[in-house]
Formats: sequence, C-alpha cells, structure tokens
Amino acid sequence: MNNNEACTTIIVGSKAMADGSMIYARSDDSTAVKATRLVYYPAGKGPSEFVALDSPFRCPLPPRRYAFSALERADLPYHWGEAGFNDRGVGMSATETIFSNAKVLALDPYVESGLAENSVYQIVLPYVKTAREGVLRLAELIEKYGSAEGFGIAFMDGKETWYLENAGGHRYLAKKMPSDKYYVSGNQSRYREYDPKEDIASADLVQWARENGLFEGEFDFHEAYSLESENDKTYNYPRVWYLQEMFTPSVKTDVKVNNWPVYQTPDRLLTVEDIKKAFRSHYDGTSHDPYLHSNPKEPYRPISIFRTINTHILQVREGLPMEIGRLDYMAEGMADLCVFLPLYQGVTSYPKAYGIGTKHSQKTSAYWLFRKVSCLGMLNYNKYAPIIKGAYGDLEGAMSKSQVKMEAEFLSLCKDGKATPEAVALIQKWSDKWLTKALKVASDLEEKLFTELTKDIEVEYKFHGA
Repeated sequence: MNNNEACTTIIVGSKAMADGSMIYARSDDSTAVKATRLVYYPAGKGPSEFVALDSPFRCPLPPRRYAFSALERADLPYHWGEAGFNDRGVGMSATETIFSNAKVLALDPYVESGLAENSVYQIVLPYVKTAREGVLRLAELIEKYGSAEGFGIAFMDGKETWYLENAGGHRYLAKKMPSDKYYVSGNQSRYREYDPKEDIASADLVQWARENGLFEGEFDFHEAYSLESENDKTYNYPRVWYLQEMFTPSVKTDVKVNNWPVYQTPDRLLTVEDIKKAFRSHYDGTSHDPYLHSNPKEPYRPISIFRTINTHILQVREGLPMEIGRLDYMAEGMADLCVFLPLYQGVTSYPKAYGIGTKHSQKTSAYWLFRKVSCLGMLNYNKYAPIIKGAYGDLEGAMSKSQVKMEAEFLSLCKDGKATPEAVALIQKWSDKWLTKALKVASDLEEKLFTELTKDIEVEYKFHGA
C-alpha cells in the first residue's frame, strides 16, 4: 500500500444534515510539497484530447465543455482536479485511494495506460449535467480503457449523491447515498451489498466474482474485491471507527473489527461545523493523539495529518440559486492548522496568490503561506496550535456572519429566482475580499509564530551570565 496517496471521505445525506443540504467531503493526504491551486475554466471549446503528463493515459474529449472550477495540482495543469462544481450544478471529488485484493488483480490487473487518479476529473466533470450522468460516463470510460489504480469517486447534484468504487482493472460498483445516513471511508472499499435494481455496476460484477471463487455464500463486494491487510488495522480501521464514534456515539464498536455499518445514522443532525471538526480531528485528547503527545510514531493514523494538501467540503443547498447553492469549503494544507474558505459556484476568479504553487516554497503562493503557518505550528504543537486555531476560528466566525448578510443581499438582487449580473458581481466581490483577508490573517500568524519561535530558541540557547 502506498500510504502517501491516501484520503478520508465523509458523505452525508440531506435528511442527516440540520440545514437539509447534501455533503461530500474529502481530504487529499499526499505529500506536503504538492501545492494545490484554484482554477476556473470557462464554458466552450476545450482540448480535443486529454493527454496525461505523468502517465500513459490519453483519450479524446467532446468538442465542448461546461464551465467548471477545480482544485488542481499546480505542477500538472489541467490534471488531477481534486474537487469543484460545473455550471450545470454537478459537483465531483476525485479521488479516494482504495485497493483491490491480490486475487482480483491476478485475474483482472490494473491497466498501466488506463484511468488513473490524475485524469478522471477533467475528462468527466466538464461533460455531465447530473450526478448520475457522471457515474455513467466514468463507468463507460473504465470499461473502455480500464483502471490504472484503485479509486472511489463522488458525484452530486441537487437531487442525488453517488459514490463509485472501482475494482481491479475493469469493474466497479456505484451506489446512491441514502438521504438519512452518512458514510465514511479511509482508503478501503466499503461497499457490501449490491442491488441490481438501484445500483450502477459492471454487468458481470457478481457472476465474474462467483466464477472465480472470490466470495462464499451471499455476494459481498468488500469480501470479493477489496484488500484486507494487517496494515489496515492501524492505518484505515481507526479512522472509520473514530468518525462513527463522533457522529453516532450511542453505538459502540470495536476498532479492531471491520464490521461497521456501511451507512450509519447520526445521533443528531449534522452541520458543516461538525464536518470541519471531523477533518481536524486526531483522536483529540486520547492516548492515540500524536500531536498532544509529540509522538510521530503513533500507530493509529489520524484523520488530520501534516501531509494533507487540501480538504474540501462540497455542499449542495437545493432551493437556492446555483451560484450560492453550491459551495466548496476548502482548506489548503493540514485542516487542523488551516482555515476553511467558502468557495461559491458563482465565483469565476480568485486572488492571484491562489493560482500559484509549485513543489518549492514561494512567497507569492497562498498554498505555501498556509503551509508555512502549519509548519511553524508543528514545531511546538501544544504551544503554537492554540494561537493558530484562535486566529482562524475568529476568521471563520466572521466569514460565516458575513455570508448570511451577503446571501440575503444576493437573493434580493435576483429576479424570478435567478441571479442577475449585479448578484453575481456581489458574490465575486465578497469572495475576493474574504480570500484576500485570509491571506492577511495567515501572514500575520506567520510573523507572530516566528516571533514566538525566536523567543523560545533564545531561551533554550541563552548562554547568559556575563
């Protein structure tokens, strides 16, 4: 298992959310020097072919695309889109890394020139009008080109959220999220049951698995196709266990046994703040908290880790104009030591710093500014983290209050429930203001933390007494 490319996923149905919204959220836990940038691509003629820059994959593309936003790897333009919405209101996140078992891969190996995590976003999201269309297009591409690696991918619109888990080189199972449940995953295929009337799957999903002796008794997708290893017991299991403990503390489960419900009911209706808290968590205050105890050798892999390059919380609020009804709360870097910024679907540009980022630190890059703050915080977590969390907490609180006022004004500018140019200009101005303010808060934090670090080093190496 390549633990460098690893993520945590949370999906919440509308009846499990206090505000009736739909949530798909994921952290991209890769390598800290992989900067993410924000990009907006307008509708119209796009590239005629997708040619991967870091894999053999390539495929033709439809002649025209919908406008879409992307959290993109800065060193790979038009590649590895992490998350965002298109102008049809469809959201997509790619990808949760998962793994098929050795027997499956011996029979249906990954295809080196097939779809990899680097390619799926840009070849699907710009060309679909609904979440279901997204699943069907991705499924068709998997069948045609094969998968180069294991992944879980989500699509959402105003009516449905779908999540697809692939298996081996050419198979997959996609299910629609129940409206009254939540789902969590940590680098493992989680699906069990298959309903041919409701789900979207490979035509031979069950038959092929049965013929090859991949399961016994009733069909179980996880048993047949997914990898189970000793490493999962400390790397993957604890995250699923901990999140279900957070959201459903009334149900006690065993962290060592992978029998948690695929879909669970929360003890209370959830909020976006609950999802943020989940992605900032690290077994807080327990013996497994690696930051509290300054223990980088902690065996339980926490949800919030330093090498996260971004966390995104895609939210669909049906009943509102798409421009404000589709939101991406995005944190660049380690969520526990970063700020979640609300990115509205109606915004078509971002302050320049958010579009800059390479694998080397840059003064002009928003990603690297947020990363510097978290780096300083990790030098003395128990002393510096409260400073960072206090400043970012104040910023998020101020943004939240401002959002309420801005959205009310936005709606007052709409006509017949549709956004006017004045309304769109309002959210653009609002976004520019607060994304710029976030850079100022981060910059001030950098200076404050550096000052505190200077004082601490002076105390440690004073050599006074003259």
